[in-house]
Amino acid sequence: MVPSKAAFGPVSRVMAAWAVLALGGLATVPAAAQNLPITPAQRSTAEQVAVGGIPLAELSPDAPDNYTVKSGDTLWGISGLYLKQPWRWPELWGMNMEQIKNPHRIFPGQQLYLEKADGLARLRMGQAPTGAPTDTVRVSPRVRIAGLPDNTIPTLPAHLIEPFLNEAIIVGAGELDVAPRIVAGPDDRVMVTRGDRAYVRGRTGTPLVERDPRKIDEYRIFRSATPLKDPLTGTVLGYEAQYLGAAELVRSESIQQVRNAKGGTDSAIVPATIDITRAREEMRIGDRLLPEPARQLTSYVPRAAAPGVEGTIVSIYGNAVALAGQNQVVAINKGAADGLESGQVLAILSAGRRVDDRSINSERTLLKLPDERNGLMMVFRTFDKLSYALILEITDTVKIGDRVASPR
Repeated sequence: MVPSKAAFGPVSRVMAAWAVLALGGLATVPAAAQNLPITPAQRSTAEQVAVGGIPLAELSPDAPDNYTVKSGDTLWGISGLYLKQPWRWPELWGMNMEQIKNPHRIFPGQQLYLEKADGLARLRMGQAPTGAPTDTVRVSPRVRIAGLPDNTIPTLPAHLIEPFLNEAIIVGAGELDVAPRIVAGPDDRVMVTRGDRAYVRGRTGTPLVERDPRKIDEYRIFRSATPLKDPLTGTVLGYEAQYLGAAELVRSESIQQVRNAKGGTDSAIVPATIDITRAREEMRIGDRLLPEPARQLTSYVPRAAAPGVEGTIVSIYGNAVALAGQNQVVAINKGAADGLESGQVLAILSAGRRVDDRSINSERTLLKLPDERNGLMMVFRTFDKLSYALILEITDTVKIGDRVASPR
């Protein structure tokens, strides 16, 4: 697939820095920066390409002879610029392993040129030599001054994925039923939003909702969990909770003695107090709270899923959403139990139509046309039987029931 100029922009921003290009002479950058794994299979693929190069037939027809890496470029985008399949970044790395020691670093300003000889192509760094291609590459020493901060471009922009890491959640059966719940708002209001105060209590018979004075207690607020079912077996794979917003716990739940009508005292529960700090939607009495998870700072290494991986889209994230487009999130019916991992890229397949064969008047056979590839997605969060994926490229809209499979 050769990305269009339009796709190269947004998709590049989505898939920030699969960084194959640019890594020579940068010892001043902290060693821990972008310390992402290179699997034995990826290195083996790169080493095979390093021996002989890539056949010219594997290059994108629009592969440029010269290119200067710019801020915002990604390995996804540059791989798609030079190769027919953008997830084949180990092959792009293999075109110049001598100069590219770490494929997970990229720096703007690096100059690349394509060297073609004997039906093979290699990607070189530096200024393209003038005249006929030669085995000798002239290099000029340059000094790069780098401070302690890591200036490499992250593999995936945090602002695109991090919201879903905290919002999208799969819970077990009945998990929300035992979570603390909103029982009242200010001034008898039924709905609350950002900036409002509300009151919360735990389930009867469970410990009170208590504030830890040593830290800020943050909670996420959810509404009724929707069962996600396997489209073939009907088995419930998990429950997707609807994210509403976040809150900070201000006061703990407690028990106070209050005077009753007979002049005596009774024990009364005083709900915990929360302040709404974020609101995606208005919240109401009965909505549930779960503790805010630790912040996840994950760098993704996009790679093609292994051949044979197949699944189905079972949900499109967001209220009343029937169709999904680029940069939206979907849930698929495969998870960690099926070997799926964050960073794996899957192809999206639109189901072929069912048609009658009218080519022979005497026969009317029902046919099902082949499924056609519609785009690519990357898994970014896995649960046991379900995973969330971000749509990277799309030619048409995506709907529940569309298949996904390894792009190879």
